[in-house]
Amino acid sequence: MKSALFQESLQTIETAEKSARLHSNRIVFYRFCSFCLTIVFAAAGYDYSPLFYGASVALGLIFLRLLQLHKRIKSRQQLLQNRHEVLLQYLARLSTSWHEFPETGTAYLSEDMPEGRDLDIFGPASLYQYICSARTALGRKKLAAALSPTPPPAAIIAQRQAAAAEFIAKPKLSLELQALSRLLPDNHDTRRLIEQLESPRDLSSRLMQLSATILPLLTLGSLLGSAAGKIPWEIAGALMFLQFCLASFFYTRTAVFLAPLFEFYRALKPYEQLFSLWENVSLQSAYLRELQQELQTGSGANAAIRQLRRIGEFSNMRRNIFCYVVANSLLLWDFHCILQFSRWKENTAQHMRSWLNAFAEIELLLSLAVIGQVKEEYVFPTILPDQAPALQAGEIKHILLSESTAVANSLQAVGGTYILTGSNMSGKTTFLRTLAASAILAYAGAPVCAHDFALSRMQVFTSMRVQDDISRGLSTFYAELLRIKSMVEYSRKELPMFALIDEIFKGTNSADRIIGAQEAIRKLSQPWSMTFVSTHDFELCDMAKEQKLPITNYHFAEYYQGDEIHFDYKLKPGRCQSTNAKYLLKLAGIL
Repeated sequence: MKSALFQESLQTIETAEKSARLHSNRIVFYRFCSFCLTIVFAAAGYDYSPLFYGASVALGLIFLRLLQLHKRIKSRQQLLQNRHEVLLQYLARLSTSWHEFPETGTAYLSEDMPEGRDLDIFGPASLYQYICSARTALGRKKLAAALSPTPPPAAIIAQRQAAAAEFIAKPKLSLELQALSRLLPDNHDTRRLIEQLESPRDLSSRLMQLSATILPLLTLGSLLGSAAGKIPWEIAGALMFLQFCLASFFYTRTAVFLAPLFEFYRALKPYEQLFSLWENVSLQSAYLRELQQELQTGSGANAAIRQLRRIGEFSNMRRNIFCYVVANSLLLWDFHCILQFSRWKENTAQHMRSWLNAFAEIELLLSLAVIGQVKEEYVFPTILPDQAPALQAGEIKHILLSESTAVANSLQAVGGTYILTGSNMSGKTTFLRTLAASAILAYAGAPVCAHDFALSRMQVFTSMRVQDDISRGLSTFYAELLRIKSMVEYSRKELPMFALIDEIFKGTNSADRIIGAQEAIRKLSQPWSMTFVSTHDFELCDMAKEQKLPITNYHFAEYYQGDEIHFDYKLKPGRCQSTNAKYLLKLAGIL
């Protein structure tokens, strides 16, 4: 159903793109004709009658008007193309094509957050790559920070959920915001702009203001007087030379002061369009209205950015040597640019950081809404107020698996340990990742792929894709020891914890593995810790009876049809009763 809706929207946009191309081609043709006729009539006026000059001027005006119209059409074509690309990205998420998205979040992989790699939060084929809709560097950073194993306060989760839900309910608004944001350079970083805008450096002064007002008036007045024959041309020339010398004297300092405009003013037009849309849209979510109000502080982000962009356009004219000489000789142009920019900084710059931060927050919320926009079945998790660990998952699926083929599972869990056994390839690791990744999405404020999902706030720990580290002299076994040590140390704080260990201590021999695993499970089997452990060591399943620990056994199983092995990937109570290693070895041709 979602695919059909996206395809329908795509067809509508493709029709609009075709119409815009035809319109653009017509305007180009008319523009060419008007230009040629302007030249022809101008020549005719010279050769035949001055009346042709009037027609030439009229055609010249038509040519300029057609230039403006063509510029508008090109902007519309760019926006349509951006909408097209956004819809293609939504469709890609319904297949495996999203693996080709360039922004993978690999930069956010860190040794301090092993969950990022263990749970495919960041990196190629990750949650981040799947949902990221942010265009700016700050928006992407906010999304990465939200996908954290440390849950924020419940109030923050609730406000993000309400905002994401509104974006899901308003797909046209989401599409338009993403299309406009694609007018920005990829990974647009505004930190330098903000730092320069907030810099106390200022070149303006009372003397500069007087000079920028009086000298151009004197110069223009003297030119008019010289043209009327009342003032010698030398006076006008001297005033023009004086202004040019003043501009040249301040040239380097002016360039440094106006540097933020030279670097960023082209990106200001998209922000102006984005802020204009956001300031005027009707919103229901309290948090979205708060962000809207943030963009209305001062003179309003839209008006302020428009003013800054115009100052940037004026300042950029000085880069043309002809414009620089003429404008500064006649109007002391550089001084006017400095004064306008200084005035803007004084009145408005203090709001710029909060405006760009508000937009980055909007990008975060748009990314969180992606799941609800592409998945047929999803739910916003309920954050339980309980201090003790609790989790209720009904028909939950992993977000990165196809909805049509993924097998849903249900589970209720509280503090204690849950041991998962099962044959190779039966689904143990996928189930662990489904639970943990869903928890992190829940804490971020995003929906998850489930019929219902509720959990308390718990710190998430994982020990899954543990690797050795030659540079630090760490073996796989010792690296896993350090992971589990961090869980044990956190458990001593008696704070809610959600720990997941896949194939515990697989890097050592069976005897040591069982001893180490039993000790780790014993320390982690606490009321404040919800611990999931997958293993092939059935001895660990007996700890509940032998050591009277709060341990519950679950398993995944396979079945056979003739010589073929099959998996149903369904979670079942109790320990596993079968193995399939010999069969898989035989299937691979090793036995």
